[in-house]
Amino acid sequence: MDNPRPEKVGIVEEIKAALADSDAVLLTEYRGMSVPSIGKLRRQLGATTSYKVYKNTLVRIAAEQSGIVGLEPLLTGPTAVAFIKGDAVEAAKSLREFAKTEPRLIVKGGLLGNKVLDAKQTAALADMPPRMQVLAELAGLFEAPLSSFASLLEAPVRDIAYAIAALEEKQSAAA
Repeated sequence: MDNPRPEKVGIVEEIKAALADSDAVLLTEYRGMSVPSIGKLRRQLGATTSYKVYKNTLVRIAAEQSGIVGLEPLLTGPTAVAFIKGDAVEAAKSLREFAKTEPRLIVKGGLLGNKVLDAKQTAALADMPPRMQVLAELAGLFEAPLSSFASLLEAPVRDIAYAIAALEEKQSAAA
């Protein structure tokens, strides 16, 4: 493992802290993008995502020191790192949408928890429905059996009520 020069130790510590604080990390190549374009991307990513340019060597050292294995193949060419707090799907979607108007932005892969993602897996992440939609669908899946169960429990009581009403009608008609 390389040791950074003393003046770079602070940057490595900053990257390690950002890695530790992030729910996901996406790595992009930004070769040829203008500074205003990168600024526009930062604004599009929003407050929950920090988009920074670091030297690949410093990111590699920080990842190694953080116990992250497998990130090195993604650290080639000019790399910018999106540190995501919150919904990684939304950030991946934002990067993909931005890349449609700025083809020089290339999503190389990333890190979701402790799992390293390649470009295809990152694209699949962007194809997923948003977190709130998934939670709503899960809630619906849990609610449906409960509704069916409640109906089953109500059925005998309802049947008894119908039987009593029919018996009362029969006795009224007979009297």
